[in-house]
Amino acid sequence: MTSAEEFRRVMGHFATGVTVVTSRGPEGEPVGLTVNAFTSVSLDPLLVLVCIHNRASGREPLLGAGHFAVNILAEDQEALALRFASKYAAERFHDLEIREGPLGSPVVPGALAWLECRVHAVFPGGDHSVILGEVVDYHARRGRPLLFFQGRLRGLGE
Repeated sequence: MTSAEEFRRVMGHFATGVTVVTSRGPEGEPVGLTVNAFTSVSLDPLLVLVCIHNRASGREPLLGAGHFAVNILAEDQEALALRFASKYAAERFHDLEIREGPLGSPVVPGALAWLECRVHAVFPGGDHSVILGEVVDYHARRGRPLLFFQGRLRGLGE
């Protein structure tokens, strides 16, 4: 027999990158949350996919804005990943010197890479929404990624 807890334990054996997905709220305020369900989908057109829990604080603002940025975190950004995963959504951008992508999505300082996207399509996925984004701009720098593996954040060498 299967259970959600056992499924989560098994899926924890698949290492993923860690991202902070950001957008703008209805009053133009920055919104964001930590997401590890992210992948590329297509090269023509350039599409990526993020999965966001239906009750996540950033889901509705992101869909309302119609655009978002995926900030791929570097291995030294564990504190930032935890901050954007906390229940205190109003404090996530406190003291961060963010800049904006071309569509206005906040770009997190120090990110290993970022991609800004227009919402291309949204699909139901159980307790999550599967959001396809059409990439309109991106940038990457040298460095090592932050990973999520077996319920822990870690660098490549751990």
